[in-house]
Amino acid sequence: MTRFVTRREFLNLVGAVGGSSAALRAGSALGLLPVTKTAKALDLFALGTNSKKVAILGGGLAGLTVAYELGKRGYECTILEASHRCGGRVFTVRNGDLIDEIGNRHYCEFDDEPHMYFNGGAARIPSFHNNLLAYCKELDVELEVFVGENNNAYFQDDAVLGGKPVRIKDYKTNVRGFLGEMLAKSMSEQEMNEPFTELEAENLLSIIHSFGDLREGGEYTGSSRSGYETGGFTTHGVQKDIIEFRDLLKSRLGGRIMTASEGEQGPPLLQAKDGMDNIIAGFLRVVGQEVKYRAMVSAINVTNDGVEISYDQDGVRHSLNVDYCFNCIPTHLITGLDHNFPADYVKAMKYVRRGDAYKAAFQAKERFWEKEDIYGGITRMNNRSSSIWYPSGGIHKDKGVILAAYNFQGGLYHTNKTQEERIESHIKDGEKVHPNYRSLVEKPVTIAWHRMNHMLGCAARWNRSRSGWTAEEQLMFDTLQKPVNGRHYVIGDQITVHVAWMESAIQSAHWAMEDLDKRVRAELA
Repeated sequence: MTRFVTRREFLNLVGAVGGSSAALRAGSALGLLPVTKTAKALDLFALGTNSKKVAILGGGLAGLTVAYELGKRGYECTILEASHRCGGRVFTVRNGDLIDEIGNRHYCEFDDEPHMYFNGGAARIPSFHNNLLAYCKELDVELEVFVGENNNAYFQDDAVLGGKPVRIKDYKTNVRGFLGEMLAKSMSEQEMNEPFTELEAENLLSIIHSFGDLREGGEYTGSSRSGYETGGFTTHGVQKDIIEFRDLLKSRLGGRIMTASEGEQGPPLLQAKDGMDNIIAGFLRVVGQEVKYRAMVSAINVTNDGVEISYDQDGVRHSLNVDYCFNCIPTHLITGLDHNFPADYVKAMKYVRRGDAYKAAFQAKERFWEKEDIYGGITRMNNRSSSIWYPSGGIHKDKGVILAAYNFQGGLYHTNKTQEERIESHIKDGEKVHPNYRSLVEKPVTIAWHRMNHMLGCAARWNRSRSGWTAEEQLMFDTLQKPVNGRHYVIGDQITVHVAWMESAIQSAHWAMEDLDKRVRAELA
């Protein structure tokens, strides 16, 4: 008896394998989930002569979006930013910048050149994050292509070929070849005839042969897709030796290599030219006068007709009384303030865990990767540093900045080390790919988000089970998404189901502003 897979089951399977981004896209294709094809135009009520005051706690992307949009409608906005800068986890590091990590404060010493920067937080913009892209256009933020997928970069695993680095194109080509051969040989004539028509069977075999670049008889004997050992232009190319399938299977990195550029990691990706914080600068050109820096909130009191806020700035206690408050302080830090939030609201804030992302970068004395035919892209390594990112910009300049380590999960390994131990770890890992790495890099920067001042963590983590959200988790999420007394909103990617992306932060701000707009229209009707 044939058992059909329901659309709901299919979405669950897609989500389990490809994550929430894959599920969202598949659901949209099936017509089951809404998808935003273009940026959302906010139809918010303009106050005119009516006066409304708004406090925005935190100058991250969500907070700046609120200030920008409400400011255009006549709201009087005040942004209280605890740090010396706006942007939150949109953090670009350049010459002279402070990395304000508790226990490891240090300054960036990169050469003072426009292309010598490091995106210590947000680093990529998928081409379908339409609201963010629309703001970049509206605020005149120049964008360029981010090279994420580069088949000329490396794959390195101590368990494969004695740790010798292998070009990603060699890895992919050989995996596809052997998988294609297995598929072709497993499809007997009887099996082919049962589920498919003759034409469908021929087309399927054609796809399999093309997928693996197979020879007659379904044999994989190597492929020119990964290039040649020698020749290939003015002379016939000499094929590279096959990497045995058994050797390829020794690495746990296989899934990452074959799917590294899928979903929101897939090309084309974009970035703000000369640093992602240029997006923040675009907003600040409009709302910068509304920001109070080094303004640390100490108390939030929600009343029936407004919100009372206390904050400290330069050793002086201040008070701010507003009609509405948009709060993008990380939830685990909000709970430490004096407040009068309802118990279920506080329970939800305390439940959210925070990621422990970690990044590191070096200035390179020369662009050694370009001598190895690498222009942008990511080398994948099965070690604690995980990857090396080569810059997409500054091609053929004298120097560049490379990302030397990135742990979106499992970042505490490096977080718990001293600065010197971190640096040595990354150099040793990098030497396995580039033998002269130690002599080629200098002026390191490390960022452990779990210890970054005013943040103490990275992206929010709501659900604690791979099987999906529990009913209790969904209830807490819904509770926190709703405003207290219609006056206090929590915003930021922390109050979305797809955390860690700038687009999510923007959409959380849009949701909150639209909810506010309904209340204001009703009040002024």
